[in-house]
Amino acid sequence: MKIGDTQIDDTFAEAFRMRYARVVITAVDPFWAETAGRSVSGYGTSVIGCDAEAGIELPLAEGDTPDGRPGVGVLLFGFSTEALAKAAPNRVGQCVMTCATTAVFDGIEEGEERIPLGKHLRYFGDGFQKSKQIDGRRYWRIPVMDGEFFVADSLGVAKGIAGGNIILQAIDAAAGLAAARRAAEAVAKQPGVIAPFPGGVVRSGSKVGSRYRPLVASTSDPFCPTLRGRTETKLHTEANCAYEIVIDGVDEAAVGRAMAAAIHAAAGPGVVLIGAGNYGGKLGKFHFHLHRILQ
Repeated sequence: MKIGDTQIDDTFAEAFRMRYARVVITAVDPFWAETAGRSVSGYGTSVIGCDAEAGIELPLAEGDTPDGRPGVGVLLFGFSTEALAKAAPNRVGQCVMTCATTAVFDGIEEGEERIPLGKHLRYFGDGFQKSKQIDGRRYWRIPVMDGEFFVADSLGVAKGIAGGNIILQAIDAAAGLAAARRAAEAVAKQPGVIAPFPGGVVRSGSKVGSRYRPLVASTSDPFCPTLRGRTETKLHTEANCAYEIVIDGVDEAAVGRAMAAAIHAAAGPGVVLIGAGNYGGKLGKFHFHLHRILQ
């Protein structure tokens, strides 16, 4: 299969089950909403080393938020509900409560499980905090220096999917980076997904395991151009640069759509091959075959 001059490999991306929460952040204007969203998503690239995988899902217009202000939806992914129960209050407390004019709402009101949010953060009010019931949901009003921080008492948690991916191979770094940016921008327009790595692009793709025992993951040497001749390469003969786009989503359909959008956007001049990373089907039960999702 080809898209223009770009070969689409007959392979699959291997993804796995994760839990996720959706945090709806609003503010007085889009600048502060996006600022809070980017801050709460920081250091949220991979659960290999981070407490959660996080990113802005989509900007939200005034008519799409509970308080009628501009906002953003942020998705937080973790291996377990317990992990999210630690990560979410820490991130919101440090990165959203501190951000000017923000408020926080639950984006999954009918989640299968719930984790505390304002229930923990209320203690910052030092006894001056107040609770409020709206439509059967509890919220907290915490005094801050520009008024009050309004925050949902808890967040819903649902089952999601992490690890959808494509790997693009290009003739040089310039062509590869341009293609990677096109792919990341295409993913950013899709609902229900995030690409949690910096700018949505991964330069240090990983494999499971390492020759160093403490490490659970290490560099994906088959895709490193400087290691040709020293390892069994998976690079196209004309490729001298590879980038990966990793996608987490709320369900299989969302991940598949985002992967297809990324492939179409990345294909183009200088991109000789687009494939995906997998572990022979041993790591995750969700397999996204590239040829199928493009059909």
